[in-house]
Amino acid sequence: MAGPRWKPNVTVAAVIERDGRFLLVEEQTSDGLRLNTPAGHLDPGESPAEGCARETLEETAHHFTPTALIGIYMARSRPLAERGEDTTYMRFAFSGTLGAFEAGRPLDEGIVRTVWMTADEIRTSVARHRSPLLLQCVEDHLAGKRHPLDLVYVDESVRSAP
Repeated sequence: MAGPRWKPNVTVAAVIERDGRFLLVEEQTSDGLRLNTPAGHLDPGESPAEGCARETLEETAHHFTPTALIGIYMARSRPLAERGEDTTYMRFAFSGTLGAFEAGRPLDEGIVRTVWMTADEIRTSVARHRSPLLLQCVEDHLAGKRHPLDLVYVDESVRSAP
């Protein structure tokens, strides 16, 4: 008899570059303070691009409009695997336009602050990355990888999710 069906966790991430720096969040995790792109789990009823815009607002207090899909990535969580939890993430990473800042808007639980870092600073801080995908997404962005948003088709049935 087969065990439970394996399902990856679907996440979305924003790769936001301005003046040679990338917008990251510093968040408190069970493994201490970690750096990540604004990212989170896809919610029922939303497209990956919509989820990315929502997560960016929740984690940075900045509005964000995805304009291109950088790529689709998969990685297994090393810290969770070390604790006996086998969790794989499938990440949709987007580039786009940073919009208005909502001063006074509280950031998501666990987010300590936002930081702007250069690509070199991101490369030298790998030990502090929450996800092994952070650097790959930044490198792909710098390499000019861009795919149209309509590469991901979202059927209307998604809108009626519980």
